[in-house]
Amino acid sequence: MQIPRRQLVLGGTGILIAAAAGNAEKPAAAAAAASAESLVQPPASVLVIGAGGATGGRIVRELLKRGYKVKAGVRDVEKGKAKLGAADGLSFVKTDVTEPESVIAQAIGDAEAVIVATGKASLNPADSWAVDNLGTQKAVDAAKKKGVKKFVLVSSILTNGAAIGQFFNPAYLVLNIIGGGVLFAKLKAEEHIKKAGVDYTVVRPGGLSNEPPAGSVVMGSEDTLFGGRISRDLVALVAVEALVSKNASKKVVEVIESPDAPLKSFEDMFAACKNAS
Repeated sequence: MQIPRRQLVLGGTGILIAAAAGNAEKPAAAAAAASAESLVQPPASVLVIGAGGATGGRIVRELLKRGYKVKAGVRDVEKGKAKLGAADGLSFVKTDVTEPESVIAQAIGDAEAVIVATGKASLNPADSWAVDNLGTQKAVDAAKKKGVKKFVLVSSILTNGAAIGQFFNPAYLVLNIIGGGVLFAKLKAEEHIKKAGVDYTVVRPGGLSNEPPAGSVVMGSEDTLFGGRISRDLVALVAVEALVSKNASKKVVEVIESPDAPLKSFEDMFAACKNAS
């Protein structure tokens, strides 16, 4: 049985940095002000795996808004088209991370960047393991073989909860017990990404909200934020900004939102985060 994902993340915020995104316009303006030295050449095309999901769909729309050529990776192409509609620069490709690595590589094709926004919280741990761990591992291995320039994973805060004193955090318990060990599966995938030999950014959001942003992004280095919520719209912004930020290279960043957080550029917030351990 499938259950809603990360709607019960609780506890304190553990804020390290308050950074850009009071609304959908401010982050883009702040990022545009970043120095050229801190940015990389945008990829010519991006494959979004999990484009049919709530977060993946927002990532697709954000990429299109910025003029990217986007391949929407979905398990059912017709359903994907019905959900996302047609747009200039948008194509659809069947992409299922439970299939062999060679099939995922075919879906990547000539894409220069890959963003993975898949997830399967299930009472059956085998389901979470197949998608959130093994599926992500196959995706990053396929990306490396295809010469992809950037790999971005949307993961979750508290993936490493047991090792950082958060075993009894209600969100950690709920997601790993009722959610079929989904955080443990995500952690193993993150560990593989770090060793895969690709340029990556892992984005760990707090509890996901379908509502428009109600505050600005709060960002911290890995294993520093233990609760809080964030609009999926802001998660999409962070994932897309990671594609072109040198300061996001080989980092795990955690994000929530707060109405009291001051506005900073994405470059500043990525730069302030430590490199992944």
